[in-house]
Amino acid sequence: MRVLVTGGAGFIGSHYVRQLLSGEYSGWQKAEVTVLDLLTYAGNLSNLDPVVGRFHFVHGDICDALLLSRVIPGQHAVINFAAESHVDRSIVSSAEFARTNVIGTQVLMQACLDAGVAKVVQVSTDEVYGSIEAGSWDETAPVNPNSPYSATKAGGDLIAASYWRTHGLPVCVTRASNNYGPYQHPEKLIPLFVTNLLDGKTVPLYGDGGNIRDWLHVDDHCRGIQLVVEQGRPGEVYHIAGTVEVTNSELTGRLLATFGQGWDMVEKVTDRKGHDRRYSLCDAKLRTLGYQPRIDLDQGLKQTIAWYRANRRWWEPLKRDVAIVR
Repeated sequence: MRVLVTGGAGFIGSHYVRQLLSGEYSGWQKAEVTVLDLLTYAGNLSNLDPVVGRFHFVHGDICDALLLSRVIPGQHAVINFAAESHVDRSIVSSAEFARTNVIGTQVLMQACLDAGVAKVVQVSTDEVYGSIEAGSWDETAPVNPNSPYSATKAGGDLIAASYWRTHGLPVCVTRASNNYGPYQHPEKLIPLFVTNLLDGKTVPLYGDGGNIRDWLHVDDHCRGIQLVVEQGRPGEVYHIAGTVEVTNSELTGRLLATFGQGWDMVEKVTDRKGHDRRYSLCDAKLRTLGYQPRIDLDQGLKQTIAWYRANRRWWEPLKRDVAIVR
């Protein structure tokens, strides 16, 4: 079994690679894994240190059709984690998001089609749906993105789906809730807040703090992706949801309490442009394949804080280029 993981040095992609090569997915212990990553600011080969020497690394871009024509033939499965993913950066400058998330996806799908890949998974986000006041989206909900980031992810998803409908490429799309866990770049909310509190600094809270997110540990997310790799029906979208919906204020309160700090450590900042109020996914379809999140938010936050506390040498250099976060 040969598996190509694009964006495999990033936060979620590297977790998937570590789990795959550590024997967490039954029947895939002997998979031959290739990681393709451009190593932008969000890609870090040290994320793969626990499995170093057990995969083949290709430094490259999913927009490079010639490179893909050399790497993809012979791969059984291709899982596309490669993406520009930080909303704030997309608001400031969206061109790279359109290039990677839209054009890159098209180039990758074409290369997979040309090579006759047996299974392709496009990894996406709940943000493509926009904002929902009540209830939860199922996989038939129309996309209605509000940020340049989510618009480009929606564009990539639609391109991937078109390759199934037009060409019969066996591709599935996964859309997940907000992720957190070890090795997440400290521009994102949870690692930013955790590392700030570890340094005795205040944390920036957008607007009134009432935005609601469903938090999903990266380990649960990757197990869901693997289920889709193994059992997902071509052409289908699958949601991967978390364990609890909380407001950003509630999440902040949990983190403050863990550090024994009060609300004087919170700095209110101007709300983000076009900030979605609430995301919520229904993951009933994936649960029919056996999906069940294992890590609740309290347990996951405890584990995540412990990891950042023990790995300063990993995150301290990355904080020199951190913007305010989602």
